[in-house]
Amino acid sequence: MTFATLDDAELQGRRALVRVDFNVPMADGEVSDDTRLRAAVPTIEKLRAGGAKVVLLAHFDRPKGKFVPAMSLAPIAPALAKVLGHPVAFAPDCVGKDAAEAVAALKPGDVLLLENVRFYPGEESNDAAFARALAENGDLYVNDAFSAAHRAHASTEGLAHLLPAYAGEQMRLELTALDKALGRPERPVLGIVGGSKVSSKLDLLRNLVTKLDKLAIGGGMANTFLYAQGHDVGASYCEKEMAETAREIIRLAGQNNCKLFLPLDIVVAEKMAPGAPARIRSLGAVDEHERILDAGPETVERLNRAMDNSKTLIWNGPLGVFEMPPFDKGTVGAAHHAAELAKAGKLVAVAGGGDTVAALNHAGCAEDFTFVSTAGGAFLEWMEGKELPGVAALSKQNKR
Repeated sequence: MTFATLDDAELQGRRALVRVDFNVPMADGEVSDDTRLRAAVPTIEKLRAGGAKVVLLAHFDRPKGKFVPAMSLAPIAPALAKVLGHPVAFAPDCVGKDAAEAVAALKPGDVLLLENVRFYPGEESNDAAFARALAENGDLYVNDAFSAAHRAHASTEGLAHLLPAYAGEQMRLELTALDKALGRPERPVLGIVGGSKVSSKLDLLRNLVTKLDKLAIGGGMANTFLYAQGHDVGASYCEKEMAETAREIIRLAGQNNCKLFLPLDIVVAEKMAPGAPARIRSLGAVDEHERILDAGPETVERLNRAMDNSKTLIWNGPLGVFEMPPFDKGTVGAAHHAAELAKAGKLVAVAGGGDTVAALNHAGCAEDFTFVSTAGGAFLEWMEGKELPGVAALSKQNKR
């Protein structure tokens, strides 16, 4: 997909409407994790350096089209100013007189954050009139919120049809990395999909077995596949009603020459608790009171060998209950191996999804991956092969 970037834009003196994702964790009225604020810095600084007036659009929480004081973006402005090392003005509205006056007061290089766009029902309904009201405060539109790109909202999709539209620096980074992983990857491509439920990742699995050369399934969903193959899973979490679906995915993988890796051995315990006595079991040797809580060492060793023989890795979901040692060993072991290969330039390793990011941070190796997406739902829908409205809109440029 081709899309315009800020390298293509005339910025001096122009009002840049920038969609960012500032839906950040808060504690006691203050930002408790500024990761998403820091992610927006390269785009904001590039616009400032080019002499643009930077007008930021964002949502926070789910006010459902009503003004909810507790969901105001006001506390974000000082937190962003601290990260930027530059003042950030705040307007108590995102459209209308207050927004217009705040935008009119800007000088080139200034930064303004407008109030929560979701205070208006027109945002989530992608109302044309609301999109036009937003567009009145900009000369160009920049989308830097890949994490919100799976939503066809006024500020993520509608605006791209009203103003010259560009991908921000974070958006460009994300789309380039994803293209390397699934769009035009270097083969062989290995996928790792973990997590608890097959039912929540059906579209993902069906798409990946048609795109990948190899796919490893771990976490609780692996239990369903093992059960579908006739293995006893004891007291493990298992979607037994999904057994036929699991067999269908196994058949689909075979038809598409995608080699499927299911566990060879497993780690079990009688209860899921930190430090609970854990045992390594071969398949089918699980007692009725035992739960499968992690991939076994033989499974991880085979997965590491598969990485050695791959050029690209795409990872979504942990291999076990990584939040609870000792059931983190499988995920941590595989993560370290992937990180080492990526750091050595032998593997393009792309990972994403909330649990995956947390697992890689737990393993202490997220920074060594080629790219780690914090996008959650958008990353998952992209892996499922679905069109993301916010991204698609950027590729349909309005020539002005």
